[in-house]
Amino acid sequence: MIEIKSAKGAATRDQILDAAARLIHLRGYHCTSLDDVLRDSGIGKGNFYYHFKSKEDLGYAIIDRIVQAFVHRTLEPAFGDPDGDPIVQLHGFLDRVLASQRERNCVGGCPMGNLASELSDVHEGFRQRLAEIFSEWRVRLAGALARGKARGAFRADFEPARAAQFIVAALEGSILMSKVTRDIAVMESCVDELKQHLALYAEARS
Repeated sequence: MIEIKSAKGAATRDQILDAAARLIHLRGYHCTSLDDVLRDSGIGKGNFYYHFKSKEDLGYAIIDRIVQAFVHRTLEPAFGDPDGDPIVQLHGFLDRVLASQRERNCVGGCPMGNLASELSDVHEGFRQRLAEIFSEWRVRLAGALARGKARGAFRADFEPARAAQFIVAALEGSILMSKVTRDIAVMESCVDELKQHLALYAEARS
């Protein structure tokens, strides 16, 4: 009986998170009220406050969920094999991010980027948590690039950490521009340019 109640409670919590994440992704955090979440999820207010203390608490849970999804669906599949070819992994990662935006028809943008843009100046706790996400992203990319450099894939003056930061910034910018223009070609050209940028360092090695 306890296990059944626990499973039901987890399902209710997931139902709330599903509805809130969907609404916030399209409307933003501030333009999504608790009433909106309750109405969309079909969950009563009492059940909501059993799982979350406040809208802020819900916000942290959504950020954590976004992090987990990004790690498990994007970062781990791309960089999980430490013996894999770093260049192949990076290209696969870029293609995976591009495919995700193509499937969405450029609607919604990047959940992490959207929240960072909306909340970084107005909520320090959210800003810090979101900064951790982008830091983890950069670290994963830098790690792959460093492995590539160690194997001789890049020339001696190539700096993995700087390149990783550039890739993250370029991808976020391209996702935003694709969202604004509703044109996936914007991101396709950016991904192609990023691959060409990395190739320049590889082609110049001795």
